Amino acid sequence: MAPTPQERRAARHQLGTDTDAPGVRRGPSAGRKRPITVEAIISMAFAMIEEEGFEALTMRRLATALETGPSSLYAHVVNKDDLDELLIGRLCARIDLPEPDPAQWRQQITGVCTQLRDQYLRYPGISRAAFAAAPSDLDTLRVGEGLLAILLAGGIPPQAAAWAMDSLMLYVNAYSLELSMAGKRHERGDGAWVVERDELLRRFAALPDAYPQTRRYAEELTAGTTHDRFDFTLGLMLDGIERARSGQ
Repeated sequence: MAPTPQERRAARHQLGTDTDAPGVRRGPSAGRKRPITVEAIISMAFAMIEEEGFEALTMRRLATALETGPSSLYAHVVNKDDLDELLIGRLCARIDLPEPDPAQWRQQITGVCTQLRDQYLRYPGISRAAFAAAPSDLDTLRVGEGLLAILLAGGIPPQAAAWAMDSLMLYVNAYSLELSMAGKRHERGDGAWVVERDELLRRFAALPDAYPQTRRYAEELTAGTTHDRFDFTLGLMLDGIERARSGQ
């Protein structure tokens, strides 16, 4: 008997493998359609997200794109949450983790976080799937393991390193989601929500006297690219993490 989706999910978490067997198609078009497999489901899901964003991904729409019914998908993945976990795991599998170097730990942490950010931004909104989910996929855990190893090599105490890893990944997830949401609004031409810097400066300059600091520092508030702010925030976080090493 073929393993159930739940059994395949357990096997993925324990062994890092997937005993995925092609689904059997029936009917007059059975011989002309691509077999339904976990890999086919993941590939189509990524294509849909890259084209339309994560919010567009539903099991029903995914089944339609694969020319099958939702029940065929549930023969391979437990539910939408299981699919989300698989997608995040596949993105994490693409992350290159360096050999921890105590002298370069800050640069290494920044490099891993930047890679993860870029993977999330390739698939708009997908970092939403990483929120409020206990990491159990081995590929996802691999990134956490890598970050933890780098922090520990840098002399960060274990408890501080554990919480720092969680905070860093949370920031990358949130940053990527916000940027993806802004990008979608910009694509829709929703000027009420997404404006250019010149427009922001004009609005800040027109604020009433109750907002003196925003008016005075409008240039600073709107300076830099989004990735400049990403690098700045990571730097602040790493400064705080580094202070934990000396017990400050």
